[in-house]
Amino acid sequence: MKICITSRGTDLFSQCDPRFGRCPYFVIVDHDSMSFEALENPGPLAEGGAGIKAAQALTALNVDVLLTGNMGPNASSVLDAAGIKVYTGIEGTVEDTVSQYRKGQLDLIGDATTSTQHKINSGSKPELSGPKCNKRQ
Repeated sequence: MKICITSRGTDLFSQCDPRFGRCPYFVIVDHDSMSFEALENPGPLAEGGAGIKAAQALTALNVDVLLTGNMGPNASSVLDAAGIKVYTGIEGTVEDTVSQYRKGQLDLIGDATTSTQHKINSGSKPELSGPKCNKRQ
């Protein structure tokens, strides 16, 4: 399984970078062997659409899992369509983050964690009222 971690550097001891679209590097780690390679993220060079460019790069690399901090809705849609699972809550080094993932300590997301205006989601969900919807069979 290929795991991608957004990083500030090029090895397992590099600090993670919570910015998906603008992180300098992607460190791609093999889940079983911990062998890795670092690739420059094409996103930081983009004037706009950094997250989409970064997401397209990951789909071309056949990554299975992404470990990051924040992500906008457009990048999230690209990764979701490609079947790449996205986990947030990264901190520490790349190696620390892979360990946290293996222990189930990161959060699997289903939606973007930032808006297109780069505001960080507070994490709170609105209260819903009214009748519950039932899933159609």
